[in-house]
Amino acid sequence: MTDNKNIIQMKNITVTGLRDGFFYLDGGAMFGVVPKVLWQKLMPADGDNRIRLGLNSLLIRTPDALILVETGIGTILKPKYYEFYSIQREPGLMGELQKLKVKPEDIDFVINTHLHFDHCGGNTVKNADGEIVPAFPNARYIIQRGEWEAAVSPTPRDRASYLKQNFVPLEEAGVLQLIDGDTSITPGVDVVIAEGHTAHHQCVRITDGYQTVFFLGDLVPTSAHVGLPYIMSYDLFPLDTLQTKERLYEKVSSRDWIVAFNHDPDLYFGHIRRTNQKFDFESL
Repeated sequence: MTDNKNIIQMKNITVTGLRDGFFYLDGGAMFGVVPKVLWQKLMPADGDNRIRLGLNSLLIRTPDALILVETGIGTILKPKYYEFYSIQREPGLMGELQKLKVKPEDIDFVINTHLHFDHCGGNTVKNADGEIVPAFPNARYIIQRGEWEAAVSPTPRDRASYLKQNFVPLEEAGVLQLIDGDTSITPGVDVVIAEGHTAHHQCVRITDGYQTVFFLGDLVPTSAHVGLPYIMSYDLFPLDTLQTKERLYEKVSSRDWIVAFNHDPDLYFGHIRRTNQKFDFESL
């Protein structure tokens, strides 16, 4: 059952879509081998061939815990990033939480699908002394061990996407929880390995036994990427992305799960429907 466009009210779990802001990335890179004549019908580009993307998060309230999925770009990026990506952050993730009367210390878990800077930038903040510390001091930060290892020792291809200020302070503060593979975080909330964008990228499944919401992360960043060939050039293992999409779509479509998007600038939620041999997006 949906109350409005950014809230899914389940039997005993509330899932709220939040947004840290917007940023712009090259449209060609975002759609890979799909030609512009096709993708621009779904997401028009600006004069620099860039498309506007959301920095979306989920706030999950269960009977046992308050969980934040993704933390956006955050507040401690160098100014050059704001200019290069045309970042717009008002009111930002913290402002969104404040509207809901949720304080940073109320969060029990933070889940990052992976550690690229646009997904975990709000993991940390600067304190009054200028030190970088966890933004959610009472939370356990849930990260796949393989993703952590890739982030602390990145390759030349993805080094620019991993900013250690977003995750190394978590280990130093003792709030990091590394996991291996599919894992239950708290009753009703699991993480599921969905390789392709990175080798250890994870999605998040929320269920009350009746309804299920599935957060897609960068496996399917926007509703325009639902089609199987619509795979980003940023994906390190695009063939794995394709196979993961096919595998998960069978569950998502046949079981009527609601999907949640990480970078859609307009929508938080929707459905993926199978029509003959195709999978298509359907709004709620």
